[in-house]
Amino acid sequence: MDFDFSDDQEQLRDAVRKWVDKGYTFERRRAAVAAGGFDRTAWGELAELGLTALTVPEAHDGMGQGAIDAMVVAEELGRGIVLEPIAQAFIASAVLSHYAPAAVQTAWLPRVASGEALVVLAQQERKARYRLDVCEAKATQAQSGYAVTAIKSIVSAGDQADAFIVPAQLNGQIALFLVERTAAGVTTQGYVTQDGSRAAEVKLTNAPATLITTDGLAALELAVDTGIAATCAEAVGVMDKTVAITVEYMNQRKQFGVFIASFQALRHRVADMKMQLELARSMSYYASLKLGAPAEERRRAMARAKVQLGQSMRFVGQHAVQLHGGIGVTDEYIVSHYFKKLTQLEVAFGDTLHHLGEVSARMQDTAGVFA
Repeated sequence: MDFDFSDDQEQLRDAVRKWVDKGYTFERRRAAVAAGGFDRTAWGELAELGLTALTVPEAHDGMGQGAIDAMVVAEELGRGIVLEPIAQAFIASAVLSHYAPAAVQTAWLPRVASGEALVVLAQQERKARYRLDVCEAKATQAQSGYAVTAIKSIVSAGDQADAFIVPAQLNGQIALFLVERTAAGVTTQGYVTQDGSRAAEVKLTNAPATLITTDGLAALELAVDTGIAATCAEAVGVMDKTVAITVEYMNQRKQFGVFIASFQALRHRVADMKMQLELARSMSYYASLKLGAPAEERRRAMARAKVQLGQSMRFVGQHAVQLHGGIGVTDEYIVSHYFKKLTQLEVAFGDTLHHLGEVSARMQDTAGVFA
């Protein structure tokens, strides 16, 4: 199998990397965290690069690119631990283009593509524990459309978003709705998360909503799987930079009059970190390549990828901090922020133990089919 990237993909990688290196410095990121964890100006710059339009169909002013292009972008933004949630643009594009009625697509996809509208997934509920089929939110049909009542937690940039994609129970089954943040009955409470990005608790009280699809669980699974693939790619970028920072530090830090990079035991630990990085990279490729597979195959692939990525993130992050010593956990030093980002990515869209259970359950189901 050919794993080489096309010339266009390499040019895309180069463009995003240049923006990260020159336009999204550590100082700018620190200022964004201090201001609340989301920078609308930076989001606009991502849109100007065409990243919010990347996976939007061309018929709706997008670039019509695929999962591998999205993976390249997420990986490069991960190297810069960019706060702005580009994965949400990929999720909105996937859900709306595959499931929304034509009128909804026409109204929202061009705005997603241009970066004018930040549409985010609001699926997590406190009792769900990462399970997508557990949903207490309720939707009712009204004369003017639908109304949704729900409480959703840890919604990415929830108090800054323009609209939410919300799963809710409709006539006994999960459906997906689009709810505008400025609609009546919508309240948000924003906060800065562990890695410095922004999230919010979102409460909907009979909020007017637009129906996306009554096949809500299938659409929600696609949304989360798109998010998992982007998270895996982002984590590879974060780990790649974490390893580079650690090696650079070891080549500068002296102990007993010699650089610690010369200590064989420490060199072995760095080799182990690089091995975990490459294992994670291969599974990130696997996840992105499987996004177009049938639902069951896709779901199984995402669970496997998230297990490996979770193990690799924990290993690389912890060893990076240990090899740095005390400085590795100080807020002033950059590697601590990479460590916090890895810690948060590990629990995004389901933590390692959750997906390990998913892998086990799906293997048992497969075994039962062939028994």
